[in-house]
Formats: sequence, structure tokens, C-alpha cells
Amino acid sequence: MSFSNYYQDFLSKLQLDFRLPEGIGLLYPYHEAEVERVCKIFYGKFYREGPDRIFLIGINPGRFGAGITGIPFTDPIRLEEKCRIPNAFDKRPELSSVFIYDMIDAYGGVEAFYSRFFVTAVSPLGFIKNGKNLNYYDNPALQRALEPFIVASMREQLDMGGRRDVAFSIGMGKNAAYLLYLNKKYHFFDEVGVLPHPRWIMQYRLKKKEGMIETYLDKLSKVI
Repeated sequence: MSFSNYYQDFLSKLQLDFRLPEGIGLLYPYHEAEVERVCKIFYGKFYREGPDRIFLIGINPGRFGAGITGIPFTDPIRLEEKCRIPNAFDKRPELSSVFIYDMIDAYGGVEAFYSRFFVTAVSPLGFIKNGKNLNYYDNPALQRALEPFIVASMREQLDMGGRRDVAFSIGMGKNAAYLLYLNKKYHFFDEVGVLPHPRWIMQYRLKKKEGMIETYLDKLSKVI
């Protein structure tokens, strides 16, 4: 079975075995027909075969990227224009997706990038509180309860075709700190590098965007 088939099966079975803290909702788009359709096309197109991928690990799905399309850091616009996958989603841009796909263009395009890298998240499920995105680390009770789920999910994804020598945290603050803690405890990777988060770049370092893309390319080119 290909990475693509394993991963689609993984997404279809994602679930938590504990009750979320009060006021927190789950962001789970993978049972929606259009999400299932585009994920099947996306992962079939870019992950049917090839070498084991280097993992780029974000925080958790958000409402306007993976929370809509099911694909990390990929909004409906980038899904259609860059990945050439027409979709019925509302064509609303998401800042992190804009940066990631500009970086992918600079790398050489989607085929070249996805043949080497796999973009995922510490928590493959997302969360909402008061109608807004909630990062897994923003609620200590949620973070503690999630650890067994996160560990099992990471191991399952790596078994599909992940490189164990190196991975990267997308995010330099709490996401990197938690991923480094997990890696020290569970030994997923030999080394975990750190990359600045695209939303932070787009909101606070927009004038330095091209330099930040070069930072990504420089770090990624050294591990291929």
C-alpha cells in the first residue's frame, strides 16, 4: 500500500478517546465529501511513491487552511491554483498558506517539494474556542490529555514513510519547545530543526518575507 493510501486511511480514523475540556470544540473536516475527494486527489498525486519524506510539523489545523481543505497549510486558493486541484470550497485566502506556497514556488514547485517533504502537525486534529482557532498548547489540560494521541499519531505517520534522521518544527516558540520535549522523550527523530511560523512572518515580518523564504530554502536544502 502506498503512503497516499495509508495516510487517507489514517485521516478517516482520527478520533480522540477523551472528552475535550469545557468550551473547546473539535475541528475535524475529514468526513466531509469534498474534503475526502480533494485529499484523495492531493495525496494520490504527490505521495503515491518516492523516497521517505522529511516531516515539516506545524501546530494543528486551523479554520481557514487544513480546517477547510484537510491539507496542512493549504487554503482553497492554493489548492486550486498551485496544486491544480479544482474544489468547491469558498476561495478565501489564509496567510500561512500564502507564505508556504510562495516558498514552495521558490523551491521549484509542488512536485519537487512534495516529493521530498511531508507537511503535518503535532496534533492532526484542530480545536476551536469561542469561534476562533485554539492551539493545542494554549490549554494545559488539553495539551496533557492529547499527548498519547499525538505520540500514537506521529508514530503511525512515520511508519508510512517518514525519515527518522531529521524533521522540522514549523514554529519557533511553544510548538518547537513541545516537539523537542516529545522527541527527547519518545525518540521520533535524530534531530529536530526549527523554522519560523508562516503566520508570524506574514503578520510581523512581512517586509522580510523574501529573506524568510531563503531561510526555509537554506535549511531544507541542507537535509535533502
